[in-house]
Amino acid sequence: MYFCPKKQNNFQYILKEKNTFQHLSHSVNIEPVSDGLKRELQVTSDGSHTLYMPDMDEHYHSVNGAIQESEHVFIEAGLHRLPKKEIRALEIGFGTGLNAFLTLLDSRQADRHITYYSMELYPLDIALVQNLNYGKVLCAGKEDLFMALHEAPWNQSASITPNFTLHKMKGDCNQAELPNEIDLVYFDAFAPDKQPEMWNQELFNKLYFRMNEGGILTTYCAKGAVRRTMKESGFSVERIPGPPGKREMLRATKL
Repeated sequence: MYFCPKKQNNFQYILKEKNTFQHLSHSVNIEPVSDGLKRELQVTSDGSHTLYMPDMDEHYHSVNGAIQESEHVFIEAGLHRLPKKEIRALEIGFGTGLNAFLTLLDSRQADRHITYYSMELYPLDIALVQNLNYGKVLCAGKEDLFMALHEAPWNQSASITPNFTLHKMKGDCNQAELPNEIDLVYFDAFAPDKQPEMWNQELFNKLYFRMNEGGILTTYCAKGAVRRTMKESGFSVERIPGPPGKREMLRATKL
């Protein structure tokens, strides 16, 4: 059975002690994927990787620490707020698979089952994914578990572990049919000024309709316009402390 017996929180210290990774100045050019945009592999401040898209001037994760950001925004502020033993989660933006991997690891520690849906319009090439260091950083010796998330088929369910079922959906979440009875939403689209079509009223209305009462949506974004859009959909929205390098983030609840 896959799991890491000891969850590591101080990633910066661990990686520094191992002297394994370089700092953010190091980057590797990666060939474009299906959207035609180039990605550069970079190392963030906690030693974990992110991808940088020079054509958009946008990172997949915070340069202040990819793992630290995902842990704070999605795991601690979202997943850990739900006491249920059976959770249906929806991620907007599968991306590097980091959020899914952290959720999978947490599901084993908490001994609960998570059915994890994730939307992605432009999946990453597997050769690019193999360069990401999340498996090594979070669960050394079990890197194949991280790869299993990316190798799972699209548009069908796959049991990755006894505690974690993955259903990746390839397409545009503005047009796709989203699953019902969702308890948790990770809203991890690119920033509103880079990808404004992902932060529209219709999408948040659709998410609200698909969620269970008491369901939680979290996002790294704290813009006032996004908060107002969520409130217009019916969510109760709060600003809470953000991850390292960011003062605030948003958490929305369907009451």
